[in-house]
Amino acid sequence: MVRPRLVIAMGATAARSLTGKAMTIGQERGRAVLLADGTPCWITVHPSYLLRLPPEADADAEFSRYVADLRKAASSLVQAA
Repeated sequence: MVRPRLVIAMGATAARSLTGKAMTIGQERGRAVLLADGTPCWITVHPSYLLRLPPEADADAEFSRYVADLRKAASSLVQAA
């Protein structure tokens, strides 16, 4: 009934659930992976990951990467239209 033009998997569990296979976020992040029905699926980190980063991690840079992932996914919709 619902046929999204784009799916965003936030985290490895979501990616595995949607694709049916284990995915490494680091390798798949930032680009579309086609689901079985042809729907593009963008994989990024789960937002809770950003909250759990240790103090010595560059949280600002990681948040910027997360926002960039979402912007690229949104941009792909505009380009496909």
